Amino acid sequence: MSDTVAKLTIGDQTFEFPVLSGSVGPDVIDIRSLYAKTGMFTYDPGFTSTAATDSAITYIDGDKGELMYRGYPIEQLAEKSNYLEVCYLLLYGELPDKAQLADFTHRVTMHTMVHEQMHYFYRGFRRDAHPMAIVCGVVGAMAAFYHDSTDINDPMQREIASVRMIAKIPTIVAMAYKYSVGQPFVYPRNDLDYVSNFLRMCFSVPAEDYVVNPVVAKAMDLI
Repeated sequence: MSDTVAKLTIGDQTFEFPVLSGSVGPDVIDIRSLYAKTGMFTYDPGFTSTAATDSAITYIDGDKGELMYRGYPIEQLAEKSNYLEVCYLLLYGELPDKAQLADFTHRVTMHTMVHEQMHYFYRGFRRDAHPMAIVCGVVGAMAAFYHDSTDINDPMQREIASVRMIAKIPTIVAMAYKYSVGQPFVYPRNDLDYVSNFLRMCFSVPAEDYVVNPVVAKAMDLI
């Protein structure tokens, strides 16, 4: 928080607005009271000069090509952390130690399967439907199957829902791909890591198992 104020003069009237300072990036003028004070709105198509929210999770500067998660530059996370470590960072605010990562990975792994009845949702889509449309529909349907994690005001339920979402998205996406190419769904395996499991569910078939290429798995983890 800064004691600095910005002054806006309209005609013979001057209005003051507080200037806020974040941990990174430029200062911002707090104009939440603009309409109440002046009866006017701002005009900023695309929010090119507007901070849309106060976030402790993400900082983005598209012009400079900067992206930070919890204060860590994305290139540093890509080099030194894997996908699940970054998920942990986003959820809990800090990178996990070895024991925390092992526990988090185990929890995610135990939730990779989806309810068997969810398979029937895919039959309602055209084979050539856009994968994102299918994924959105199936993810939305999860609330009908997991009633113990729908209260957004309960921190424990939010955590359970987050872990389930991280765990099941690869399965849901792989199923969408399999449906589009007319192949049977492939179930996840608990002995594979997160990315290898996803690749196997996408490209394995009942007649022949899929051997994961570690180079491809590493590239997918970075993406």
